[in-house]
Amino acid sequence: MKDLMEKIVSLCKRRGFIFQSSEIYGGVEALWDYGPLGSLLKNNIKQEWLKRFVQKRDYNPPTTSSHSLREWAPDIVLIDGTVLMHPNVWKASGHLEHFTDPLVECKECHSRYRADHMAAGRFIDEGKAKTKNQCPQCGGKNFTPPRQFNLMFKTFLGPVEDEVHQTYLRPENAQSMFTNFKLVQESMRLKIPFGIAQIGRSFRNEITTGDFTFRTREFDLAEIEYFVKPGEDEKWFDFWVNEWEKFFLDLGLRKENLRRYEHPKGALSHYSKRTIDIEYKFPFGWSELAGIANRTDFDLSQHSKFSGKDLSYFDEETGKSYIPYVIEPTLGIERLLLALLVDSYQEVKGGRTKTTKSTKEVEVVLKLDKKLAPIKVAVLPLIKNKPELVQKAKEVYQMLKPHFMCQYDELDSIGRRYRRQDEVGTPMAITVDFETLKQEDVTIRDRDSMKQERVKIPDLVKVLKEKLGN
Repeated sequence: MKDLMEKIVSLCKRRGFIFQSSEIYGGVEALWDYGPLGSLLKNNIKQEWLKRFVQKRDYNPPTTSSHSLREWAPDIVLIDGTVLMHPNVWKASGHLEHFTDPLVECKECHSRYRADHMAAGRFIDEGKAKTKNQCPQCGGKNFTPPRQFNLMFKTFLGPVEDEVHQTYLRPENAQSMFTNFKLVQESMRLKIPFGIAQIGRSFRNEITTGDFTFRTREFDLAEIEYFVKPGEDEKWFDFWVNEWEKFFLDLGLRKENLRRYEHPKGALSHYSKRTIDIEYKFPFGWSELAGIANRTDFDLSQHSKFSGKDLSYFDEETGKSYIPYVIEPTLGIERLLLALLVDSYQEVKGGRTKTTKSTKEVEVVLKLDKKLAPIKVAVLPLIKNKPELVQKAKEVYQMLKPHFMCQYDELDSIGRRYRRQDEVGTPMAITVDFETLKQEDVTIRDRDSMKQERVKIPDLVKVLKEKLGN
């Protein structure tokens, strides 16, 4: 499994998915840049999330809900909150007090680590230490007592760097959804239950990093805060656990690589009544992919208290006001992207093209779901030294570009070009050959089945849309 992770890292760099940030200066630990293909893949994941949970959703209560007669209406709306917020937000939310990890420092080399990672033997699993509580840097076993380290990045609002102007880069997206609760509810005329969704950048000053892009200091979170009536929170919690897991399955993750982990009561976050993680079987072991938390009325109550503003909801049916409970499904886009790369990575021995010279050759195929693939269609002239083929291929390419993310490639043999497209997950490859010049048709090659069929050029857009599910 470690070997698989090394192959994924190599593929990501070689084919333009992910690069280490500031690599020409030696790189920065736990910061990653997404290259041309990685950016497209990441954006496709975000778009599928938005389609699923904002664009396509209408009010759809669990079958046991008492709100079955509510008028037809959207129940989740999107906002885009700021990374920097009023400093009091983080006091009210509990982040200043609770958003911490236990830190220990090696007395010999002064390297710092999370105490719970040391005690759990994480570095033994990674082959960097032989025993628990052993420094992976120098091998020492003498550490300072654990102290709580706040994971938020500090910064200042304005030119004066003092405590009055100090604030933080947000470690999660949730708080702007809580502080905007009343404004969103009133402006969009929403009725409980409803949700506020957001995708955006978050920052955490992680003590211990590693496992490629799994644990980073800058990342995108996709979160929903779903506001419900107290007493109905448990059924909505179960509803969102199922919805969140189904989303991953529909993106192509295999069910055997997913499991649920319920946090024990004694390990819950300060705001949580109940939390379930959806874990994925990464090459480095089972780890959190996403989470669903029942945050009760903690957040709105705290912000009402600290701001002095009434954040209760008035129920027109009962004529009473109450502070809603909140169910929070959240996922890290980078973690999901990594899981999709791992899950879709395949090696085919003996090759997949007629130009393969050896049965011992191994071809990499990235079987990403078609709707997520960075490049949807590759356009390939059979050979590049025939101007009429190249000209026709470029005409086809220009015809398809308005409809699909396309790539034109004329370098090397047609077999090598097929393999390059397989390696980055391109579902459809169009070959322009000599028959094209006579018949005005092309060959479509399917990445997964490798079947080829001839299609007339005027019908090409329609056929590709059907094959790609557009």
